[in-house]
This record gives sequence, structure tokens and C-alpha cells, in this order.
Amino acid sequence: MSGEWILYETFDNESLDPRLHWRYEPEDWFIDTDCSQLSLETGEQTDYWQKTHYGFEADNGHFLYMTTWKNFRMTTGLHAVPRSRYDQAGLMIRNSENVWVKSALEYIPNGPSKLGAVVTNNGYSDWSTQYVSCQDVNLYLRISKIAQNCYVDFSWDGQDWKQIRIAHLDVPAGAPVALGLYACSPQGKEQSVRFDFLTVEELSDDPQDAYL
Repeated sequence: MSGEWILYETFDNESLDPRLHWRYEPEDWFIDTDCSQLSLETGEQTDYWQKTHYGFEADNGHFLYMTTWKNFRMTTGLHAVPRSRYDQAGLMIRNSENVWVKSALEYIPNGPSKLGAVVTNNGYSDWSTQYVSCQDVNLYLRISKIAQNCYVDFSWDGQDWKQIRIAHLDVPAGAPVALGLYACSPQGKEQSVRFDFLTVEELSDDPQDAYL
């Protein structure tokens, strides 16, 4: 691990780091400098998913991202108040519409929600999940990328991390990827989400870096 910060955004200034850009910018978002949080509400029927299961395709979720060619570990802490089935907010890595990874807790009304990761290669998405008893969302997520390998972890306190997924991602060698925060409401709108920070730390080529 190099230990160098690629990005250290704590949302304590009125403007975003200039390297961050919106893909499908929410109509309602702001930086709450009093709380050092990025606050947003999701737009209607926004999502990221490709083909698998019933042929559904969506590529219009809110995504605040930067771009890098480096190996990295990306981390955030978030709070969300979901309203509709499959409301979600978390982290995303994206090479193209057909190659990406996202991780979030997806809300299921009147039952356990689903914490997991979606990996999309060659235009097909898979979804690995675990059930959690959670209505309002308060958790930490991180995704590490080393070459074409992705490592997805979560934590309830930001200290004790548990692995969700290890996956291959069909990103061409040396190609840049977009990485950052995302939020969606596939079947509704106006999910309230607050992100505490977005940090990106450079990693070496050593796969062991993903577990440090």
C-alpha cells in the first residue's frame, strides 16, 4: 500500500473537490457544511442494472465520480432514509455501461433488506446479497480495485470490516475507471441520503493490500 491519498473529500467546504463530477446530477443536493455531509434526494425511477433475470436495463442513477488509472481503495460512510422498494445508496466503480460494480444496502419494505454488491461484465449484472434487519441505513462501505480484481467490504462502525465480494472486472489493462458515490430509487423517488466523506487511497499491485 502506498498510503497516499488520491482523494480526501470530507464535505466541509461549500464546493466539491474540482475532480468530482455528476453523472445524472440530482435535482436536489447540497453540501451541509455544518454537518460536513453531502445531502441529496433521489430522482424518480433511477437505477443501474443490465439485462440479467428479466431483461431490464437501466443506466441513469445519480453518480458523483472522479477518474483514475491507479489501484485504489475507496471508502464512504452514509446515512439514508429509504421510501420505496430497492432504494439504495453506496459506492460504484464504472468503466462503461457494460462494465461496473456497485455496493449498497437495498431497501425492502416490511421485511429484511438486502446488503450486497452488483457486478456487471459484458453487459450482464449479477447480484450477491445477504439479508439484514435494517430500515434506516447507517453503514460504511469500501471497494478496493487492484488491476482487474475488486474487493467489496462493509462495516457498521467504520472499524470492523466484513467482506461482501471478490470479483473480476473486465476493465482493459491500463484503462481508467470512474469511481465514487451513487444513489438510486428504481421504483420510487425522494430517498434522503447523506454521505459523510469520500476517500480514495492508492494501493500497490500486491493483492494483500485489499485486506489491510
